[in-house]
Amino acid sequence: MNNRKLFIILSFLCFLIGIATWIPNFLFQYGYGYWLLTFIINPIGIIFGYLGKSKVAIILKIIMTFSFFILMFIGSLMEAVYS
Repeated sequence: MNNRKLFIILSFLCFLIGIATWIPNFLFQYGYGYWLLTFIINPIGIIFGYLGKSKVAIILKIIMTFSFFILMFIGSLMEAVYS
């Protein structure tokens, strides 16, 4: 296995960990602080994606890094529409 594939695998692993940090909030409907790890793990995944030369991996990690703000916007819109 060459280094490029290794970096891409590590980058997607960071993406999966980023998604996993959000799961307790959605399953238990309680604000666990695990989602804060997305601000640490996903920038590392961006670096791995850059080293692996994978544009898809970089874009996914950028979206996950800003997922808090995206989900807050969607939640505010839903609250405004349905309340």
